[in-house]
Amino acid sequence: MASHDLTQEQRRVITDAVFHCLQQAEEYFSRPFPYPTITFRRSGRNAGTAFLQQNRLNFHPILYKENTRAFLDDVVPHEVSHLLTWILFGKVQPHGKEWQSIMIHVFGRKPDPTHQFDIKGVTRSFHYRCECDSYALSTRRHNNILRGAQYKCRKCSAPLRMTKEAEAER
Repeated sequence: MASHDLTQEQRRVITDAVFHCLQQAEEYFSRPFPYPTITFRRSGRNAGTAFLQQNRLNFHPILYKENTRAFLDDVVPHEVSHLLTWILFGKVQPHGKEWQSIMIHVFGRKPDPTHQFDIKGVTRSFHYRCECDSYALSTRRHNNILRGAQYKCRKCSAPLRMTKEAEAER
């Protein structure tokens, strides 16, 4: 098992928290809701992600391990609220009044759209240069470049080139 993988017990704790949130919602709205598929994959700086049309929730294992209490208290209800909002209201603003209402009235949580977790340990950057400066690009942009995309410096308009360090990381 990789160091960022969750144990069966850790996965069960998160799954139980999701099911508890859904039970609260079922009591509040007096109706059943479909239980989502739950996955545990690293997802950049996102602690959790709701895939609305798939009825799936993904949770970031490292951010869970580093922020267990806040994760269970805030991230799980946050993501479940996204699924509930989708089911009840359809396509609306992701953190709009419907989502906020569910966070406040169903879960009694402050409707923060983003977490405040330290993400230095879970994000990776790749070093690039132009003619006038250097840049740390995200994994997504780095992978786009590897597939043929080109990014230019906003100051000098020169294309960004991979540094020797970034080449070594490939």
